[in-house]
Amino acid sequence: MSQSLLYAFLAFMAVMYFTPGPNNIMLLSSGLTYGFRRTIPHIAGVVIGFAFMIAAVGFGLGTVFLAYPILQTILKYAGAAYLVYLSAVIALSGPAKPGEGDGRGPMTFLGAAMFQWINAKGWVIVIGTITAYAAIAQFPLNIAIQTLISLLVGTVSTVAWVFFGTALRAVLTSVRLVRAFNILMAILLLASLYPVVMDA
Repeated sequence: MSQSLLYAFLAFMAVMYFTPGPNNIMLLSSGLTYGFRRTIPHIAGVVIGFAFMIAAVGFGLGTVFLAYPILQTILKYAGAAYLVYLSAVIALSGPAKPGEGDGRGPMTFLGAAMFQWINAKGWVIVIGTITAYAAIAQFPLNIAIQTLISLLVGTVSTVAWVFFGTALRAVLTSVRLVRAFNILMAILLLASLYPVVMDA
């Protein structure tokens, strides 16, 4: 096992997980809008869904995408369309009152897990993980290590973003401020589509 490569991979994952992207923006907004407890399924979906994606691609699903590049194109545009939809949902979200739903609710475990497959930033991380850091250890141990690190770093990152959103509840005390914040988050989510548009 290459210890120096392992440390480099940890740094890569920390940067990728903690920097703003679609997942973190949605988790931040969900923490603000719904609170920590109601966002737990969303957290779990992101963490487990993304780790599963690394494992699946690392253990062979990546060859399917190489053989059929059209699948990547379909996922890219489906992901872009879904992000536009999610941006609208976030922009229209106000604070949820305790014991009351807002008609939408936070993202579910399955929704968050499935979202990873159409998340452009997620694919950048997966490709970087599988290609640049493959020499961490011999196959298949390398994929197992990468998946485990993804689970650990992902958990810390997603929880931190949701806590940040939850902490904002003390600052953004009016419906108007929460809506303004969510509109800003929706704009940032749309801005995350820039690489997809430029790559078209």
